[in-house]
Amino acid sequence: MAASNMLVPELVNHFNVYDDRAKRLIGVSGEVDLGELKAMTDTVEVAGVLGEYEAPATGHFSSLKIKIPFAILYGQIFDLMDTTKPPQLTLRGSLQGISKEGYGVDTFGVKIVVRGRVTSSNLGKLVKAKKGEPEIEMEVMYIKVMIEGETTVELDKLNFKFVLNGKDMMAKIRSQI
Repeated sequence: MAASNMLVPELVNHFNVYDDRAKRLIGVSGEVDLGELKAMTDTVEVAGVLGEYEAPATGHFSSLKIKIPFAILYGQIFDLMDTTKPPQLTLRGSLQGISKEGYGVDTFGVKIVVRGRVTSSNLGKLVKAKKGEPEIEMEVMYIKVMIEGETTVELDKLNFKFVLNGKDMMAKIRSQI
C-alpha cells in the first residue's frame, strides 16, 4: 500500500518547476495555478427523462491553462514564450501528510508534466524594492500527474489519449472508429 494512502493529506511542503532541458526555473513564485480539467458536455433532454442533464463526453476537455507567476522579469520567461519550441514543464513537489495511527508526519512525491504553448505573458510591473510579479499562461495540450510514481491522470489532446488511474479511457472508443 502506498504511503500516501495511510496519511491524512495536509499540505505541499515544497516544489520546483523545471523546463524541458531539466533546468530549474529560478524565480517562480510560491504558487502555480494548475488550471481546471473541465469535461466538454452537452445537455440531454429527451423523452423518458425527467428534465435535463449535462452529459460529459469521455476524454474531451475544454481549454486547460496553467499559470506560472515569477518574482521578477528575466530571461527564462522569454525562453518559455517561443511557440516554435514550446516547453515541456515538470513540476516536482513533496506533499506532506499525518499518520492517523502514530500522528507522525511523512511526505510523498508528486510529479506533474505539462506540454503546450504560452498564450499570454503578463510582464508584471516595476516597483522599487518589490517583486514585479510577471506571469505566463500556457495552453496545456498534454498533462500527466503522478503521485508516488503512479499515473493518476494523463491527457494527450493531440494523440487521442486519456488515462485515469491507469485505465485507458479511450481504448474502446479507439477500437470503434
